[in-house]
Amino acid sequence: MSGAQRLTPDARPVPASTGALPALPLWFRLAWRDLRTGLSGFAIFIACIALGVMVITGVGALSDALRAGLSKQGRTLLGGDLTFARVHARATEAERARFATIGTVSETASLRTMARTLDGSEQALAELKSIDAAYPLVGAVGLEGAPDLATAVMAAETAAVEPLLLERLGLKIGDQLTIGDAKLTVAAKLTSEPDGIGDRSSFGPRVLVSAATLEKTKLIQPGTLVRWRYAVTVPEAQGSPDALKSAREAFKRDQPQSGFSFANRTDPSPQLTRTLERLRQFLTLIGLTSLIVGGVGVANAVSTFIDKRRKVIATMKSLGAPNGLIFRIFLAQILAVTALGIAIGLVLGYLVPIVAVAAFGASLPIEPAFSVQPLSVANAVLYGLLVALVFTLWPLGRAERVSPSVLFRDDVSGDATRPPLAIILATVAAGLALVAFTVLSSDAPLVALSFCGAMAVIFAVFAAAGQLVPRLARRIPRSRAPELALAIGGIAAPGGLASSVLLSLGMGLSLLVAVALVDSSLQRELTGRLPEAAPSYFILDVGKSDLAPLAAVVEKEVPGTRMDIAPMLRGRLVALGGVPVERIKAAPEAAWVLTGDRGLSFSADVPDGSTVVSGTWWPPNYAGEPLVSFEAELAKKLGLSLGDSVTVNVLGRDLTAKIASLREVKWDSLALNFVMVYSPNALQSAPYKLLATLMLPADTAPSAEVALSKSIGRALPAITPIRVKDAIEQFNVILGKVLTAVRVAGGITLVAGALVLAGALATAQRRRILDAVILKAIGVTRRRILLAHVLEYGLLALIAAIVALVLGSLAAYLVVHQVMSIPFAFSGLAVAQALGLAMALVAIFGGLGTAAVLRAPAVPYLKSE
Repeated sequence: MSGAQRLTPDARPVPASTGALPALPLWFRLAWRDLRTGLSGFAIFIACIALGVMVITGVGALSDALRAGLSKQGRTLLGGDLTFARVHARATEAERARFATIGTVSETASLRTMARTLDGSEQALAELKSIDAAYPLVGAVGLEGAPDLATAVMAAETAAVEPLLLERLGLKIGDQLTIGDAKLTVAAKLTSEPDGIGDRSSFGPRVLVSAATLEKTKLIQPGTLVRWRYAVTVPEAQGSPDALKSAREAFKRDQPQSGFSFANRTDPSPQLTRTLERLRQFLTLIGLTSLIVGGVGVANAVSTFIDKRRKVIATMKSLGAPNGLIFRIFLAQILAVTALGIAIGLVLGYLVPIVAVAAFGASLPIEPAFSVQPLSVANAVLYGLLVALVFTLWPLGRAERVSPSVLFRDDVSGDATRPPLAIILATVAAGLALVAFTVLSSDAPLVALSFCGAMAVIFAVFAAAGQLVPRLARRIPRSRAPELALAIGGIAAPGGLASSVLLSLGMGLSLLVAVALVDSSLQRELTGRLPEAAPSYFILDVGKSDLAPLAAVVEKEVPGTRMDIAPMLRGRLVALGGVPVERIKAAPEAAWVLTGDRGLSFSADVPDGSTVVSGTWWPPNYAGEPLVSFEAELAKKLGLSLGDSVTVNVLGRDLTAKIASLREVKWDSLALNFVMVYSPNALQSAPYKLLATLMLPADTAPSAEVALSKSIGRALPAITPIRVKDAIEQFNVILGKVLTAVRVAGGITLVAGALVLAGALATAQRRRILDAVILKAIGVTRRRILLAHVLEYGLLALIAAIVALVLGSLAAYLVVHQVMSIPFAFSGLAVAQALGLAMALVAIFGGLGTAAVLRAPAVPYLKSE
């Protein structure tokens, strides 16, 4: 039987096996032969896939590099292998002795304060940090003007000061400044701290002093908001992650109510880690948006690819090729091109963090550690592949509907527009898989699901508009103006540009409009309503004995000022409903309450700006079990209800209280409010400071505000006045950076739309050239053809901008009104931006296409027809 033959599934006889590798399948060899002729027509396809994959890969690569750098430099960034931190209460001798059993210990203390020139003419918010002789346990402090840390800080009443604070106060090395009751000599400029991330808040520039100098400032009083932090280094043999975890757990068992928060070198800044992860997820969704917008271009490219091969398909069918064989041939080619686009996107994506670090590396808090992470690569590849399948299966399935009669006629009307049912189901399955992967890979599944739903709605609206606009154009009476008639006729023509233009521009424009309107609403809220309703100053760290002198200074400088006060301590949530917070999986928007220290207060009455929406407030002179009123929205997200217990650690002791009421809080009023407000009997015996607000009369001159702040500083150097307008301006700066980043992300989506638009115009090029040739042949001038194209593109751009304006406004309204709970403010600037961008993009690509149409010679096209 050496000459025997067998049949392959496609009925092709092949020789019997001779021990060599089996022949490649027929569909694979035919697909490969076709691809060897080149990738003509796939440029837009590849660019659309590559752009989206590049964004997702670049975001993942930069996030991985920062997280790897964070882990690699964790010991230095943390200042040790383990840290223990607590607000208000310094470690006791017993606790310090317990730290010493773990390893070498260094104590630091940090608090916010005001730094002033000697004459009080200038003052600025600063963050004071005291260190001991062991500091730093790991790394080195960067100094200018002093040979070492001992010279700069350990001498009596000297300090190392960050250059920004010196600039604000107009000081230099050798000058003096006052902090609290101490006069400090600037002995050096502080340029860097090894534990800057792990032991840093955003209160202001750093002032580094010794523990002895901190005592001389007399800022440390009962209730002062000071953060005590203890860094510990362990012997190398005990430094494994498991050993560090065991040491932490052992301390928690030995000191169950100590109230310390913990960190170790494997994750030196959990807050930064969470921020990086949230940023990664947000930008990944933006990259997915770019992929989905580009998917329209992918679908157009595949449709054009199939149309160009109609006669090839018809020939294969005439020779008996089954539908399955044809589908496999073209699917193999599309997947090969998709793989090329994904590969290009991966390469470009890994260049993004390198370029970003080269441009902005100096402003990054940590040094990135670049490496290729298989999980991030797989994430980008899977996104690219799923999006490609969603947008290519449908047009590929239509290849099976091509009839052999195409060989006998140039065009065949009546071809089925829908692919077989199996292809439709496969397309739906790919779409569901994309949604499932997006949701399951997100740390905020509800947000990811909402994003997918919004994208589906926006896509459906623009797809419907793309079908509706040509139908409406056919119903419009013919205009007497020839150019306008030609423009409307072009929109109404089968296979026109309406669908592609609306889909390609609409989604990106919708995002930009939404961002612009959210921005305008926030700016109007911050700059319009808040100054009238908000206090002028927040006064921090007011002692009970400081209240009367403070009131006297305020009344003397600005008579008629209203002062409100509230007691304040800091505490860390330990358990909710008896469940330790470490075991609670809270929604991302509420998880912040469970980490770090929270402000606590007590009050006999419901605070201004709060409304009890459930339960009842405690009666006057209440003396029963400790009660607490919790903010209603956060309670809902944390699964808390009336009667549940809340345990916080305050000053090293656990305090458990029952939820007596839930409050709706108007945070934007900036009244004195807290997430948790306790009954007075729960906290009034604890050492606490007062938080005060000053509401100056409306006609107070700016010079009077400055004089008031300086007078408070001279009379009460230990307290810290913060001007609300300055805080709002700083928030506006941060908000502006965030919204700028979102606009850039929206711009990337718009780039994808531009690629789709360019592809759509290129696809329609042949028909437009033929139309122009015929028009020129019957005497229509080039000027009229050009004007007709300008009108057609302009009308489509206008429609795209209007639809995007409606959808973007609706999205912005939902975000502003439902999520932020502030009034919605419409902005004409958003309209101008949408119209301008749409017109510009359509003008650029439409102009290039029209120029090609007008340059095309007539004879070849007339002969071919």
